[in-house]
Amino acid sequence: MAQTQTTLMDPPIEDLLDKVDSKFTLVALASRRARQVNSYYNSLGEGLGVVVPPQVASASGKPLSIAFEEVSAGKATYTRPDPEEIALAEAAALALLEGSSVLEDEPGETVEITETVETAE
Repeated sequence: MAQTQTTLMDPPIEDLLDKVDSKFTLVALASRRARQVNSYYNSLGEGLGVVVPPQVASASGKPLSIAFEEVSAGKATYTRPDPEEIALAEAAALALLEGSSVLEDEPGETVEITETVETAE
């Protein structure tokens, strides 16, 4: 009969790792969300309301525990940016710095538009 080992961490790390693709992603996601929860609690008296409050009812008041519980419940998620979109955005930003814009009509086909600025003399 298989027994589950009791740990001090609830939710168990195995359940959390099932929700993400790597340990690094789990740490990055939980730490970012814990900072947001901490900011929410620090700004309660100010009435700003710009930070999302905790999304789960937790017995623990610690921001990191709340963040782990949100990850386990599926309330805190992440998205991986597409490498092609990143490359295209970087190319567009570089083109804007150089004074021209680069558009890609179809994959592998690049169209460059150069802007000229005329000054009145």
